[in-house]
Amino acid sequence: MSEDRMFKVEEVESVPPPPKARVEDTETAPQKLERKRDYLEGFLAAKPADVDPHGVGGDLYEAVVMALKDIYDPEIPVNIYDLGLIYNVEIDEGHVLITMTLTTPHCPVAESMPGEVEMRVGAVPGVGDAEVNLVWDPPWSPANMSDEARLELGML
Repeated sequence: MSEDRMFKVEEVESVPPPPKARVEDTETAPQKLERKRDYLEGFLAAKPADVDPHGVGGDLYEAVVMALKDIYDPEIPVNIYDLGLIYNVEIDEGHVLITMTLTTPHCPVAESMPGEVEMRVGAVPGVGDAEVNLVWDPPWSPANMSDEARLELGML
């Protein structure tokens, strides 16, 4: 063994205890209570942020999602939204772009499903036109399903 790779061992009788932590500048109970009261007053005085009606949580977005939840896969008794076939919903001044997939490229409804989605979403009040972008990447998998869909299919 070379000299630079050797370990040196030192035996000791005892080790001095580490110094104790000190807290010198602590808050008193009334100071702490006043700080919490200030925080609570600021929290209660804050107004909720405005929700974009076209964004997630907005009325139009939720209406589009509800329309998607009315469309069922003919072979599986679960709606296409909970099945995980809808990847994205974008709304821009009444134009809705839906990115979706199907369970397989050889799905028997591959030709009719995108048209049905466009028609149903286009019928939602406030939607000017709807467009479906059918993608195969990433491919659909059962992991995309909501817990409700898994429960419905006995997979949970």
